[in-house]
Amino acid sequence: MITGLIGKKIGMTQIYEPDGTVVPVTVLKAGPCVVVQRKTTARDGYEAVQLGLVEERPPKRVNKPMRGHFERAGVPPTRILREVRLAPGGEDPKVGETVLVDIFREGELVHVTGTTKGKGFAGFVKRHRFAGGPASHGSMFHRAPGSIGASSYPSRVWPGSRMTGHMGMQRHTVRNLRVVRVEPERHLLVVRGSVPGPNGGYVIIRKARV
Repeated sequence: MITGLIGKKIGMTQIYEPDGTVVPVTVLKAGPCVVVQRKTTARDGYEAVQLGLVEERPPKRVNKPMRGHFERAGVPPTRILREVRLAPGGEDPKVGETVLVDIFREGELVHVTGTTKGKGFAGFVKRHRFAGGPASHGSMFHRAPGSIGASSYPSRVWPGSRMTGHMGMQRHTVRNLRVVRVEPERHLLVVRGSVPGPNGGYVIIRKARV
């Protein structure tokens, strides 16, 4: 059984429950996806499928190795490819089969993985939420990191120390988001809460419990 799908983040909105409670939700366009490759335990060591996201605008240029990969599967080229593990039970997916958003049900929990928004080069306070020093007159310690290592030993900066650098653009997973609504005719999936990444960013939606 296929446990996940490739999607695209449309944006956030809110819906009202019958008792009038406002619920923040994220609208995702999940699929349609096509099975490009089937991976088995005997050949690859695990059970999974490689999915390709079918979009309105197919890729204009495909290199020769990838063109042969898609022709072998008998499917049109896709820009986005991701692997999704298989769960026991259900029908064995075949290469070329189409996977739609109806694999999800309202009320179940899903994990959504995406790439966070890029913030560019950031300092200690913004990137790592350092407190900084006093902002009053006379202070000479405002937004500096403080000590980054000892002097006599080890006389160097330990690898992995939190410093300035590129903020964002990291793979992040938000777990246990509840599915609020499924619209198969428009390939839409509405989940409660926020999802990493900007509007239009690609995400992977996986079942939390299989």
